[in-house]
Amino acid sequence: MARLLTVLLIIAGLAAPAAAQEQKPEPKPETAAEAPADAPAEADGDEEGEEEEGGGTATDAGVHEAGAKFDYGFSGMLARDNRTQLAPLTLASGKPVATAEYKLKSGGFYRIDINADGSQELALSGGDFFRAIWINEVVINDIEIRPMGVHSLEFDDAGTATISFVAIVPGRYTLSIPGSHGETQQAVFNIQ
Repeated sequence: MARLLTVLLIIAGLAAPAAAQEQKPEPKPETAAEAPADAPAEADGDEEGEEEEGGGTATDAGVHEAGAKFDYGFSGMLARDNRTQLAPLTLASGKPVATAEYKLKSGGFYRIDINADGSQELALSGGDFFRAIWINEVVINDIEIRPMGVHSLEFDDAGTATISFVAIVPGRYTLSIPGSHGETQQAVFNIQ
């Protein structure tokens, strides 16, 4: 009999929060400016207490919808229409890595190709740059890699690597060939 009573109490305890969630709260105006003129003003203490208990207000469908500054559509920011193709980087012996500095916007989705001609074993290193972006994928020979982090890319032979990423942290960053000091042996990215 004690087990049956315990089971009933557990079921009743689990059902109570579910029943409380099914009740729809009355929609409240967000600010005093949005409130109708004939609506009574509520005390500040009551509003804070209700928000803590309910976790905010619910919409008519019972779903909290997060608004955004820009509407990117159903695919979001990573949709192909939102991606910008950057001028490629070149890894070749004695040739400049980039033709000019890159000016990026924080929150922008970008794609860049890195082409190596195989004339020399070369790498591009830039830990600060790779920490300032979120890498969506690195594609090498039609193999897509989704890394947690990257410090450098090294090419032993001729080939192309494509990186798609979202610029995050504003600042001035460089990708450079390790051991080189010339300005032409680096690519500069300005994230604004």
